[in-house]
Amino acid sequence: MLLLIVIVAVALCFDFTNGFHDTANAIATSVSTRALSPRVAVAMAAIMNFLGAFVSTKVATTVGKGIVDAGVVSQTLVLAALIGAIAWNLITWYFGIPSSSSHALIGGLVGAAVADVGFHAVLWRGVLDKVVIPMVASPSVGFLAAFLVMVALFWIVRRLPAAPVNGWFRRLQPLSAAFMAFSHGTNDAQKTMGIITLALVAAGKLSTFQVPLWVIAASALAMAGGTLTGGWRIIHTLGTRVIKLDPIHGFAAETSAATVIQVATHFGLPVSTTHTITASIMGTGATQRLSAVRWGVAGNIVTAWILTLPAAALVAGIAYTILHLAG
Repeated sequence: MLLLIVIVAVALCFDFTNGFHDTANAIATSVSTRALSPRVAVAMAAIMNFLGAFVSTKVATTVGKGIVDAGVVSQTLVLAALIGAIAWNLITWYFGIPSSSSHALIGGLVGAAVADVGFHAVLWRGVLDKVVIPMVASPSVGFLAAFLVMVALFWIVRRLPAAPVNGWFRRLQPLSAAFMAFSHGTNDAQKTMGIITLALVAAGKLSTFQVPLWVIAASALAMAGGTLTGGWRIIHTLGTRVIKLDPIHGFAAETSAATVIQVATHFGLPVSTTHTITASIMGTGATQRLSAVRWGVAGNIVTAWILTLPAAALVAGIAYTILHLAG
């Protein structure tokens, strides 16, 4: 029982780091365009993240049942997976790199499962269909959607002066930021729900994989609490270093990314909200000219994306080995 309590506590710590790591996803563009003050933006994002967490448990089911064989999962495996994910979150936060908390957790599960049982414990088809393909598809769709939305918006306002246009979209941006934060909550909070429920099944506290209401509420609160702390290093990267944003760009990027995330959540796909919003920001910038996007910064971000799964898996595998030897 003590180990289970530790796992739940560590899982909620992961959810907290996910919250502050991904605060930038919802508010970076609104803060950089001065549509919202930092304090108001963070508070709004926390509330919408909390509300979004209660919408669905489809993604939680994917994380808990679709990545590794739930029948062979031990509590030590789950704890090691969480350690790997948290370690990668903290490393990328320290360097201000907007990597994926979702893929860190999934990489941690895979690495711990391989260290514990072997490669056959991983549901590789599930990893391909529900993680790898969406990992590539969601930012690609986000980039294209944001590009097309920007083209449409530019066509609509093409004969209007820039000043009133910026004023209109600065007033609209709080709505798109709220939509983005809500969408983040619907997808990202569920990953912690899935891992806690998986631990409850492994401990024999649940006979079937069904997310309890207290797990949903605890995950929502932990993510909202993390969001309130604000991940300012990553906010700076997304808001200013990838491209110089005007309110119209922020509105297009947030709306496009949030829509993609909502569709993914409907199908139970644990996509990276970080990948999606970053690609959407790049998509809005590409409508001006390709050189408007700082591709060097973008390249560093993409490198972190690629490294996330294997890096978190490696740390989780090492963590499992240490926990197993210590136990």
